[in-house]
Amino acid sequence: MSFMGFDPLYFLLVVPCIIISLIAQQKVKSTYNKFSAVNNARGITGAQAAQNILDYYGIYDVQIRMISGTLTDNYNPKTKIISLSSAVYNGTSVAAVGVACHEAGHAAQHAQAYAPIKLREAIIPVCKIGSTISVPLIMLGYILGFGILVYAGIFLYAGLFIFQLVTLPVEFNASGRALKVIGETNMLYDDELNGAKKVLSAAAMTYVAAMLTSLASLLRIVIRFSGRRR
Repeated sequence: MSFMGFDPLYFLLVVPCIIISLIAQQKVKSTYNKFSAVNNARGITGAQAAQNILDYYGIYDVQIRMISGTLTDNYNPKTKIISLSSAVYNGTSVAAVGVACHEAGHAAQHAQAYAPIKLREAIIPVCKIGSTISVPLIMLGYILGFGILVYAGIFLYAGLFIFQLVTLPVEFNASGRALKVIGETNMLYDDELNGAKKVLSAAAMTYVAAMLTSLASLLRIVIRFSGRRR
């Protein structure tokens, strides 16, 4: 049975997860667009909100800059730079504050050596290798009848799933930190805070969907190739 041939496991396991991922991505866009049209009463910009989070945690070596694009916001721990898209950096919407504070939440995780984010960074090298050679290794082992190559490939592929799994507490925790500080410092009023929570919750579901897709792909490979002999 060829790896590239018709595979019912792909349609049974992977395709439903891909559909869930597409739905989650659409939900993020619609929720973000909805609350991008709702300005916060205090007129706080995303950049100011992110700075408030940094100040709350006593972080003074992280910079905030503006970048192009939409939903391209991120935090780079190597350069210690929070990059916010222009709509978030200058925006005063509920969505802008939520997204900016989430990225600042990642900065706080690194500053406090949050264990899951350290674990995620530690497995990145394995994931890079796995994303490149895991499937070719599995195919080669299957074709040649070398079970050890198949299992080695599966092991490397499993690293991709573990990365997605560890990402979940990292993302949920960053949002939790953001919402906690927003509430404690009164950056947003109650109804505005609920809006920010909806934006971050929708974003979190994309990571859940990515984890499920990765798990489904791993199960498909394990079921199809583990224990097989040429």
